[in-house]
Amino acid sequence: MDRTIQKSLLTLAFVFTLSSCAASLRTPAGEAERIRAIERERLRSLVEVDMTTAERLHADDFQLINPAGAALTKAEYLGSLKARQLDYLAWEPGDIAVRLYGTAAVIRYHDVRFEVAREGKVIHRGPMYHTNVYEMRNGHWQVVWSQASGVIAPP
Repeated sequence: MDRTIQKSLLTLAFVFTLSSCAASLRTPAGEAERIRAIERERLRSLVEVDMTTAERLHADDFQLINPAGAALTKAEYLGSLKARQLDYLAWEPGDIAVRLYGTAAVIRYHDVRFEVAREGKVIHRGPMYHTNVYEMRNGHWQVVWSQASGVIAPP
């Protein structure tokens, strides 16, 4: 076989292998696991007050509906964390269920461990339920809506 043809066939085989590997990373199961990892990273950033990561993972038009029913913008929510008015002492999610809808995903989970303080006083200790909506924006998943619910009782 001619060396030029051999090189062309090897190049085609290599390109096919690379594209197959890349496609397998974008399977629904792969994307669901990617979103779970992003949610865990988001929670870690909130507990550790890693504002660089938190800013990146929350869309500019993010909105949180907290357990008391108040709506907070990204600036209000992350600002209260940065100022230590709101302080997540612990936040560990349980199993994260993921539903994919093209460039959007909905996740839901029940915490394994959750503890939050407001202005230095623990206001809730115990698991909550969380439902979040993620959207793919500029090639990156970002949370756009978040809602937490559960019984709010003093610890």
